[in-house]
Amino acid sequence: MALTTAHSSSLLLATINNVGTRALGTSATHLVGAKTKASLSRPGLKNIVVVDGVRTPFLVSGTQYQKLMPHDIARQALRGLVSRVGLDKASVDYITMGTVIHEVKTSNVAREAALGAGFSDKIPAHTVAMACISSNQAITTCAGLLYAGVYDACIAGGVEFMSDVPIRHSRKMRELLLKLNRAKTTGARLSLLSQLSLKHFMPDVPAVAEFSTNESMGHSADRLAAAFQISREEQDEFALRSHTLAHKAQEAGHLSDVVPFKVPGVDQVVEKDNGIRVSTPDQLAKLKPAFVKPHGTITAANSSFLTDGASACLICTEEKAKEMGWKPKAYIRDFTYVSQDPKDQLLLGPTYATPKVLGKAGLKNSDVDVWEIHEAFAGQVLANFKAMDSDWFAKTYQGRSEKVGAPDPDKINTWGGSLSIGHPFAATGVRLLMHSAHRLIKEDGHYACITACAAGGQGVGMLIERYPGATV
Repeated sequence: MALTTAHSSSLLLATINNVGTRALGTSATHLVGAKTKASLSRPGLKNIVVVDGVRTPFLVSGTQYQKLMPHDIARQALRGLVSRVGLDKASVDYITMGTVIHEVKTSNVAREAALGAGFSDKIPAHTVAMACISSNQAITTCAGLLYAGVYDACIAGGVEFMSDVPIRHSRKMRELLLKLNRAKTTGARLSLLSQLSLKHFMPDVPAVAEFSTNESMGHSADRLAAAFQISREEQDEFALRSHTLAHKAQEAGHLSDVVPFKVPGVDQVVEKDNGIRVSTPDQLAKLKPAFVKPHGTITAANSSFLTDGASACLICTEEKAKEMGWKPKAYIRDFTYVSQDPKDQLLLGPTYATPKVLGKAGLKNSDVDVWEIHEAFAGQVLANFKAMDSDWFAKTYQGRSEKVGAPDPDKINTWGGSLSIGHPFAATGVRLLMHSAHRLIKEDGHYACITACAAGGQGVGMLIERYPGATV
């Protein structure tokens, strides 16, 4: 059932608006009692651990990384992980990395990055794509291989490079060029060339849009915010919160998953994310709508920006970690993927994934100490909170008897999120994982829930548990 049909939309608004949007503060510390909670380990099931993870600085596209290629950035993430862990590369059995916008010269970017980073050519590597949750898929693909006993140690990660996206010739031009290549005589070639017109030279540019609906994600986010009556002021306030908390975390040294990158041709070493900007409410209010004009509420400031970056993490069985002397940060306990209508529920993945992953582990919303939620758009996050906090939505759209409940605002993204830190599509999942693991340690928590939406109306939910004695 579509959210925007006349009947369901009016009923949705009448019911959802009673839920309200809880204020999200900018306090960066929330301590909880970790020691009172039981482990989620299961008899007969291997314990899979996250040893460590790193990422390159996430940079606004078109800045210091612009002369590189995707495998260059992914290679740096792998090298950073090796250095951070003190990793013997021969101890790795398999490598999986995600990417969304594929560079045609490196169709398997995971393999090219691994070879470039000095891993043995005997270590297999493959690339996955699941939009904004591609590195989540890389992580859980590796976890599945570990659970199955195929391997003992894997690297998962992702890379996105928006500074140089592949722009194709038009379909007409491609067809003509292929015919030209097959032409046998000069006369045949000249005849084909005589067909050239200005239409042939129109490029085929990739867009952040749904193939099935031909709607941009920003336009869909604007409709979602309108359906849940999320105001422009609420969205700007949430965006400002994200940048404020990210700035505080960066200054406090909490973003320790970042590894420096000496970029060829750039004088200074790139050491930190460059998209974090703390503005004022007045500055944000001056920006015009970016998608639905002139009355939309999604702007450049309350949306995640195009970002270049890569990430990588080492995950393995607990037995392998003990054998190698590695010091894990967290256990991977549960995960689930969801999908729904890509037209009217494109960005509601967290609403669908959260109750499923919590239910699998026998947890309630209140049991979670740390939440890391992907911030594609401020309006998308706030709409999910309203949906999660609505009994009506749970019963009508999810077939549930009651709502899962919106997360405690003080536990959400206390080091900022994708709106401020940046969102290289296929690299964000590892960032969410490592921020969750590190926040559990810093905030004395036990369980963390990671959730994200993705193109295609899909989403992910993951649960991790702090490893005993883990340190940052």
